[in-house]
Amino acid sequence: MNSEIQVQLAAWLSELGMDADMSATASVFGMMLLTLLVAILAYVLVRRGVVRAMNLVIKRSKVTWDDVFMRHRVLEKLSLLVPVLVLDTAAPVIFAGQPLLLSLAGRLLDVAMVVLLVRGAYSGLDAVNEVADLRDISRRLPIKSVVQLIKLFLFFIALIVAISVLADQSPVYFLSGLGVATGLVMLVFKDTILGFVAGIQLAANRMVSKGDWIQMDKYGADGAVEEVSLTTVKVRNWDNTITMIPAYALVSDAFRNWRGMSESGGRRIKRALHLDISSIRFLTEADRLRLGRINHLKEYLSGKEQELAEANASVADADMPVNGRRLTNVGTLRAYLTEYLRRHEKIHKDMTLMVRQLAPTTEGLPLELYIFTNDTRWVYYEGIQADIFDHILAILPEFDLRAFQNPTGNDIRSLKAVS
Repeated sequence: MNSEIQVQLAAWLSELGMDADMSATASVFGMMLLTLLVAILAYVLVRRGVVRAMNLVIKRSKVTWDDVFMRHRVLEKLSLLVPVLVLDTAAPVIFAGQPLLLSLAGRLLDVAMVVLLVRGAYSGLDAVNEVADLRDISRRLPIKSVVQLIKLFLFFIALIVAISVLADQSPVYFLSGLGVATGLVMLVFKDTILGFVAGIQLAANRMVSKGDWIQMDKYGADGAVEEVSLTTVKVRNWDNTITMIPAYALVSDAFRNWRGMSESGGRRIKRALHLDISSIRFLTEADRLRLGRINHLKEYLSGKEQELAEANASVADADMPVNGRRLTNVGTLRAYLTEYLRRHEKIHKDMTLMVRQLAPTTEGLPLELYIFTNDTRWVYYEGIQADIFDHILAILPEFDLRAFQNPTGNDIRSLKAVS
C-alpha cells in the first residue's frame, strides 16, 4: 500500500515530463514536505486549539493546583509529541522501498518521542513539587527528594531505551549489562544513594522539614531550613548566609532542631543575675512595713509574718537573729519575682516557672529565672526577656540589694580621689 502511493506519485510526475529517476526522488521529497506541513498544522491546531482551550478551563476552575501545571507549561511540552507522531505515522509511506532510511528515521523519531515524554514528565514533577510546597506537604514528606529520585530514574530509563532503539537491541540486554557496573554506579552516585536513604529516614522520623530552625555547629549552620533535596539540606542562617549540609550528615551526626519549641508555644528564658553577697541581710521592721506596700508582696508578707511568729513563739531568745527565723531581702526578692512572673502577660503559665538560687561563685550569688515566654518569635522573645531583666535591675535598690560588677576604671579613680 505504502509503495503503491509512492509509485503513483512518481508516475504522475513522469507524466508531467520529469525523468524517471528524478520523479522517484522528487516524490520522496514531496511526500516529506507534505508530511512536514501536516505535522506543523497538527501542532498548531493542538497548541492553539486544544491546549489553549484547556488552559482557559484551568484558569476558570476554582482549584489552584491545576494553575501550577499551567505555569510549568506541561500541556505545551506534551503537545510537541503530536508532530512527531504524525511524522512517525507517515515515515513508512515516505520511505517505502528504502528500508535503511525507514529504519533510521523510525529510530530517530522513537528517540525524539522518548525525550519529549521525559521532558513533559519533568515539568509535571516540578509542578507536583510546587503544589507540595504551596500546601506545606513538604514539611511532612521529602517531596523534592522523591521528585529528584524519580527524575534520575526516568533519565536512566530514557537513556537505556534510547540506546536500545538506536542500537536495535532489547532494553533487557543493556539492563543486564548494567548489573555488571553496579559497583561503579554505587561509587559514582554514593552521595545520591546515601542522601536518598537519609531523606527517607528524615521523613519517617520527622527529624527535619522545610521551615524548621536547626543548629549544627559542625557545619556552621544555625537558621531555617529552606530546602531538603535528594543529597543536601539548604539552611539559611540568621545572618543570611547559606549553609549546604549533606543529607546523610543529619542522620549520622548530631544536630539541634528547635521545631519542638515552636510547636509547644513556649520559649525558655534561663538567665541568672549575680547579686553582691555583701548586700544580703535580714529585713528590719521598717523594711517589712515598706515592702508590705508592694502589691506583689502583700499576701506573701502577711502570710510569712504569721508563720514566723508561730515558729519563733517557742524559741528562747528569739530576738537574736541567729536563734529564730527571719525574712531576708534576697528571699523576699525571690517571692516578689515569682509573683511578678506569674502575673506577667507574656509568660507561659502552663510551663515551668521558677526563680532559684544557684551555687555562689566568685562573682556573687546567681539568682536564675527559669521560665517560658508565650511568644516564640525571636525578636519578641528577646524583647520580653530584656524587659523582665530591666525591671529586676531597676528594683534591686528597693530590696537594698546590689548586682555584682567587677571594679571599673571609675571605681579605681574614685578610690584614688578619696585617698
